[in-house]
Amino acid sequence: MAEKQYVIFKLCGEEYGVEIDHVQEITEYKKATKVPNVPSFIEGVINLRGNITPIVSLKKKFNLQEDEIKDSNRIIIINLKNRHVGFIVDDASQVLTMDEKQIDNPPEILTGIDRQYIIGIGKVEEKIIIMLDLEKILSEDEKEEIQNME
Repeated sequence: MAEKQYVIFKLCGEEYGVEIDHVQEITEYKKATKVPNVPSFIEGVINLRGNITPIVSLKKKFNLQEDEIKDSNRIIIINLKNRHVGFIVDDASQVLTMDEKQIDNPPEILTGIDRQYIIGIGKVEEKIIIMLDLEKILSEDEKEEIQNME
């Protein structure tokens, strides 16, 4: 029985999880500086302790309804090909330890590109948590574009 820890975050009232090993840090929301000619889901860049860090809006990437940024918004920072990339989420305030038995495979209804970054469906009591691999959310072309941002 393998147990793993997951950072649980919210988007539009739904809960998502990502393996804690993939998360560099979680920081308060900082307004990003817009960068021209980038995909619409890239909010821009922030200066994170001297490093220029691209910021991705998961709501835009997932075609979810966007609302105003609140004090509870957070940025989850991951390391993507030796570059920090941030993902804006509504809230990230919990770490859960889950056994692999609590995570089912993604449902068959998911096909194509969505299936590669949804690694499973977590079940904790009555809650459903969509388990993601943030590294696979971006296509290879999008990753390349982010690598080239300054």
